[in-house]
Parts: sequence; C-alpha cells; structure tokens
Amino acid sequence: MVSISSLSSSAEFAQAKPGCQSKCGNVTIPYPFGIGKNCSIIDLDVNIRYNIICNTSYYPAKPFPKAAGNYLEILSVSETEVRIRNSFTKFNRHFYWDVTDESDDTAAESQMNLQLLIGGLVQAVLQTDREPQLLNLDNAPLMVSYTKTKLYGIGCGLVAVLIDLVGTVDQINKECQSSCENIREGSCSGSGCCQTTVPTGLKSFIVAVNGTPTESTIGPFSGQTSGQTLTSFAMLSELEQYTFDSADLTLNTTEMHKKYENKVIVPVVLDWAVGDKTCEEAQVHPTTYACQDNSDCTDKTNDNPGYLCICRDGYEGNPYLSPECKDVKECEDQNNNPCGGICINTIGGYNCSCPNGSKGDGRKDGSGCTSDKDQLQKKEKSCQRVSRVNGGARQELYSLDSGVESTKIFTSEELEMATNRYDEAQVLGRGGHGTVYKGTLSDNRIVAIKRSNLMEQNQIQLFINEVIILTQINHRNVVKLLGCCLETEVPLLVYEYASCGTLFHHIHYKGAPEMSSLTWEIRLRIAFEIASAVAYLHSAASPPIIHGDIKSANILLDENYTAKVADFGASRLVPLDHTHINTLVQGTLGYLDPDYFNTSQLTDKSDVYSFGVVLVELLTGEKPICFERPEEQRNLATYFTSLVEDANVLELIDAQVAEDGNLEQILAVAALAQKCLKLKSKERPSMQQIAANLQGLRRVDPSGWNHRPNHNTVTAYLTSEAIDLYSTPLSSTDGSSLETSMTVSTDIAR
Repeated sequence: MVSISSLSSSAEFAQAKPGCQSKCGNVTIPYPFGIGKNCSIIDLDVNIRYNIICNTSYYPAKPFPKAAGNYLEILSVSETEVRIRNSFTKFNRHFYWDVTDESDDTAAESQMNLQLLIGGLVQAVLQTDREPQLLNLDNAPLMVSYTKTKLYGIGCGLVAVLIDLVGTVDQINKECQSSCENIREGSCSGSGCCQTTVPTGLKSFIVAVNGTPTESTIGPFSGQTSGQTLTSFAMLSELEQYTFDSADLTLNTTEMHKKYENKVIVPVVLDWAVGDKTCEEAQVHPTTYACQDNSDCTDKTNDNPGYLCICRDGYEGNPYLSPECKDVKECEDQNNNPCGGICINTIGGYNCSCPNGSKGDGRKDGSGCTSDKDQLQKKEKSCQRVSRVNGGARQELYSLDSGVESTKIFTSEELEMATNRYDEAQVLGRGGHGTVYKGTLSDNRIVAIKRSNLMEQNQIQLFINEVIILTQINHRNVVKLLGCCLETEVPLLVYEYASCGTLFHHIHYKGAPEMSSLTWEIRLRIAFEIASAVAYLHSAASPPIIHGDIKSANILLDENYTAKVADFGASRLVPLDHTHINTLVQGTLGYLDPDYFNTSQLTDKSDVYSFGVVLVELLTGEKPICFERPEEQRNLATYFTSLVEDANVLELIDAQVAEDGNLEQILAVAALAQKCLKLKSKERPSMQQIAANLQGLRRVDPSGWNHRPNHNTVTAYLTSEAIDLYSTPLSSTDGSSLETSMTVSTDIAR
C-alpha cells in the first residue's frame, strides 16, 4: 500500500481535463475537479460532486465547490488537500453563531444551560430566516483535515463549541473555554483566545459560541477602553495561520469588517478523496476506478473514506488523466541530475555510469567516478592510432576557407558520456553512412550524434563534405550542426535534436502508439517548409548546394512538427558557373531522379524530383517502393503520375487527408507533384516556384471536402494551370521577397 505521506505537490499534477478550463482567476483547478460540463470526474457516488463554480462577478474570478454552495472560496488545490478562504466575514456568515447579542437581556443576565442552548441553536439555524450558519460538505468529496485544522474561540467568558450534525444534534463534539485573565498578544492558550483539535470525519457541522462577556468575567486588560463592547466569535483555521490580536476583542461589526474583509486570509484545510470506497473495493469496478496506468492507489484513513491515486516512482503527471503518468526525465533536470558521471534515462528510472578512464557507480549519492589508470593508458594508445587515421581529415577541414573554425570540437569523453557509451537503447536511426544516437550533454542539452561507419577514404570525404556544407547554412528548416569530434576511430557529428523523429515514420507508421496522425494542414505546412529550405540551398547559399538525397526519412520533425532537412552526406556544392555536377550516381531507390540516373549529371532539378515523391507520400500515405503492391503499382511515383493523367488520383488519397483536407488544395498539390515528377528535368519547376505555390495554397480555407467531385471536374482541374494562381513571392518574415532575402545568408523562413 502506498503511503499518503509519499505524495508531493507537483506542477505536473495541476492539469485539467483536455479541452477544459484549467484556472479560475489565480487558482489552478486540476482534474478530477473541473469547471464546466463533463470537466470533472464521473461521479462515483450519486451524492459526491467534483464540479467547481467559477464566479466571474469577482475580479479576479473566484472558484467555489458547487456541492457545498457558493460561499466556500477555494484558495488552492493540491494532490491531497483543498484550502478554502476563512476570513472574518466568512466566519460571521457561515461558521459563527453568537448568542451575545446586546439586546438579549435574558442571555446577559445568566449563563444558559449549555445543552439546551445547543439544541435551541440547531433549531434556530434550521428555522431562522437568516442565512444558515452551518457548513455542509455532505455532497462534496471534502472533509475538514483533523491533522491541520483547529477550532478557535476568540472572546471573554465564552465557550466555543463545534457540533457535528451527522451525529446526535445535542452532542458537543469539541469545545474550548476562554477568559480574559493575563491576556498575551499572539497567545491562544485560554485568555482571550482558546483552541482545540477537531474530530475526524467532519463534514457537516456548526461552530458557535456560548456566553456573554461582563465586567465580572473579563476584568481590565491592555487596550480596553471604557464603554467598549466586547466581541466574541468562533472559527476553524489552519494550524498556525491565525495569530491572536487582543484588539479583536473590542472591535464592533463595522470595525471587524474593515480590518479583515479581503485583507486577512485565514485558510481552512479540507482533505479530499475519490468516492467513498477503499482501493480494494474500487478496483473491483474497472469502469469507474479512477487510477490510470503507471499509478498506484492509496486509501485515506479509516475516518476519512475514499482513496487517492499517486504516480509511481520515476513517473509524474496527473494520475487521474489518460494519457497516464509519464516517465520522469531525471537526466534532463538541470538542478537535480542524480548522476555524477553518465546519466541515461530509462522508463521509470535512470542509470548512472562512468566514462572510459574512470570507475565507480557514477551516482552523486554513491561512489561517483574516480580515475582508472589502466583505462587511461589504453586510451592513450588508441588516440595515437586515431591520430594517424583522422589527422588528414582534420588538416583538410582547417585548410579550407569554410567557416569550420567556428564549429565546436567535442571530446570523445563528452560524447561517450552523452550516449552511455553508444548504448543500443540510444539509437535513433541507422543509414548508409552511419548510426545516429540520442545524447545528453553535460549541460543537459539533448542532441543527435551521428557516428560514421568504419572509415575509408570515401567516408572521410563524405564527413568533410557534410561539415563544410552545414557550417554555411543558416535556415530554421535545416538541421543545425553543433559540432564534431575527430578523436575517435570514426568521426562524429553533433546535431540539434528533433524530438518527434522522421517524417517517414509519421506517414508510414501512424498506427504506432508513439506516432501522432498528421492533419492535412500540418502536412501542407511541412511540404512548404521543406520546399523553402531546399529553395534556400539552391538559390541563397553561396555557392549553391544540391542536397542529393531528399526523402521523408531525411526530414526530421521537432516537438511542434516543424520540418528540419537533414543528412547532407551526399550533398554537393555547385560552382557558380556550372549548371550540373558529373558524379557517380547515388541516392535512394524510389526517390532517385531518372534523368540523373541516365546521365550521371546531378542538378537542382534532381532535388525537385525527390521532393515530388515526398509530396506524393504526404498525399497518399504510401511508401515510394513497395513490392507487396501489384507490379504496376510498386513504384509510387510512376503509379501516381498515371492516376493523375487519368484523373483517378483521388482513389489514392490518404484517408486522413480526405477527411480534413480541402479538395482544391489537394488537387493543386497533386498537380504540383505531377510537375515535379516530369521525366525530363527541364520540364520541372524550380524549388523557388514550388515554395511560392505552396505558400499561396496555405492561404486557402483548409476545411475538409464534403462531396466527391465527378470525373470531369477533376480532369478539368488537373489539366488546367489553376495551381499557378497560387504563386506568390516567397517572402521572409520581414516582408522582403525571396530574391532580396537570398542575397544574404539569413534564415528566410524565420
């Protein structure tokens, strides 16, 4: 059984149900509580309600428990408690019944029998025309915290009483007595102020005072002025939140209001729980059981029915919501990283280890890491060997006028620690040129580390080529190179990390739990971002750059699904007086430009063809090459082109696109893709034209189509030049045209 004491206040817990109001004024309202219809937990008991009223007549707005009436103002909600405001005006209206009325001569003459007084008090509360002077939490999942709340009586010659209305009405549950002898400021020990604990399980009760102060019961005290009327009242308050002030004894109602209203906040602590069953009883009914995955159930005390849910160790979040408690990224916490060495996050925990050259458990609360002389000697010999292999690469890099000198150089130890010695669990992907790992640097930055395959001379050249190209690029839709390492047997490149993986996986594995479905609006934006980045490479970079391997697997997505063009190992710098580069044909099957394949001449239009295939992937959700499809459909580009020519392209459109896409946009993108896939490269549009067309298309209302057009309509649209109507100057955010912005090395899409 999980202990309630293990619960801790967490910012992650402060989540409302998705789509519901999360705050009322300055107060956060977390689920299972909620503001509005269907925003709180489904009632597990017909008499228990978690609805919160947000009263906007106040400024700022104030929240109140709906089940307890619109008078218990909520100050805060935590994982175990609700705090409510309990200022003097609230005591006077809801917690206080004073029988010391000056006009009541009978009460002033003698002490009434206390039991009769309480019985009469309850009847008066039930029959009076005045606002009821009681607190009723029966329909709310709340009860007074007996560990953090006390009953206070303020006055002279009084008895403060608390009557639990659930039990016998003439039964006093708690009382304390106060005189006015030896009053001390700030002390609540029976002189001017008394206090006592409250009973357990308190939900419906009255707080009242009995007795009338007279000269014989109080005597003179500091601060009293002749002729002043003495006041008495009783209240509940959180421990140590009320400080006795003797001036309170002599304030009349007007003065009391002036002093306390909206100035002094004396909170009352209420415990809350789910339902009125134990964990064992609740788990029998899985449809109403509130605890989600990766959480445990804990019972409240015997006197406080119900249960609470808590995220397990290594997880955080709101345990009542789905998706459930999420894994804590301990290694990413800049203030509380638990490791002194290498820290690798695991599901529900973390692992610590030490880098090469040291030994120990790597934990801050353990042995940490200490030097290992044997490992250091081995490392020195390895470095000598690596120096011979990579020395040429280093010399070539720094002999070029390429801006490489500004690139950060990482040590091999840094990157070993970042990847937990290149643990398989850290692999993000594998390609023809190497393996990419997720890494966490010592400053807690998350990065992607590309480890090249075993080095041969051609691999060294690809490495050098990528470094040189990426150091010249500054575009928000091109992955950033953060640095490199030449100390290892194979060179390493360090990139910015894109947390949402590749576009390929989101298109083709959208059923996987970790993949989110891409709406048509997001797909169209991604297409524009890729096009603008490649247009930048072709037209703004100096010298121009041909990427050479545009494909959905080389498009990364960050947490906002912003596209990042990556993998420049096959890229080429184009001399300013050249239109193409003669090179050995390389690329990816399904994306490879047929004109390049036939001539070995790599041009910017080769990137256009590859981009056209990516457009078709976004439209159809199909893979570029699939041998499971019929023979005539195996090559997606060829099959798609034939469908466009026959005006049957809508047969291939992805269901998600058909559901929320705009028909005009979809047909325009299909027509644009067809132009990109022309067999003759000269007939294809430039990437600058493509980006401009896509930018214009994004301005069209993206509402989905609700009818299926006939064959003639589609034919007319696909064979027209309608798409060119959307062409617009491709602009940077400062309003300058692409032609202007491309004359300087700036980020045109920023």
